[in-house]
Amino acid sequence: MNIKILGPGCANCVRLEKITREVVAELGLDATIEKVTDYADIMTYDILSTPGLVVDDQVLVSGRVPTKSHVKELLAPLAR
Repeated sequence: MNIKILGPGCANCVRLEKITREVVAELGLDATIEKVTDYADIMTYDILSTPGLVVDDQVLVSGRVPTKSHVKELLAPLAR
């Protein structure tokens, strides 16, 4: 599983990355987590505001920081 956190490095982006890393560890997922901070790269995902959570090139969340339980709900079904 390839997970990308989209954002310039603001507090919300950092918080989303932290939550995502915690959920990946708790679920025992085999995933790589990448921070995408370049605006040109972020815009290829067609989101209007950051932070963004992208899993296997599918945007799951953008423009807000989801709760930890919501991230868990999003990632758990994708576990292989």
